Amino acid sequence: MITPAYVRLMAAYNAEMNRRVYAAAGRIADAARRADRGVFWKSLHGTLCHLVWADRIWMHRFEGWPRPAGGLAQSGALFDDFDLLAADRAVVDAGMERWAEGVDEAWLTQELVWASGSAGREMRHGRSLIVAHLFNHQTHHRGQAHALITACGEDTGDTDLWLVVDDRATSGSD
Repeated sequence: MITPAYVRLMAAYNAEMNRRVYAAAGRIADAARRADRGVFWKSLHGTLCHLVWADRIWMHRFEGWPRPAGGLAQSGALFDDFDLLAADRAVVDAGMERWAEGVDEAWLTQELVWASGSAGREMRHGRSLIVAHLFNHQTHHRGQAHALITACGEDTGDTDLWLVVDDRATSGSD
């Protein structure tokens, strides 16, 4: 189910959706972005911070990127400044797209072993499962962000995968 082509497709989708989400979020007043709206990471800003933190922690495990500051509980406060958060999001997305270009079948079939702070133990799972989790996690919290953005009167445009990315550009022969 998880192929190198899938990884590239989802990395492209993730990057484009983040561009749309951050453009819309940037049109919202900072106080509204930070208002506690009752979602898991409290605010739009907290949700977007958590997503950057989570992507960075997985890329730390996949590729040896620097570990993000703090732990899961602090992830919603990774950045205080929205402009710095948005700039880092763009860096993370570009890095994830570069990483996706290098993913091959052999890498996907290997096991990933890591120390999970949230589970409090060593974890072992197939990389393909964790890659599916990575993209599912992004979509889950980005959906929350989209709802918060919509509630603030802004629009991200289309969000459906097939309307956002062209699968012909990412399908290849994998």
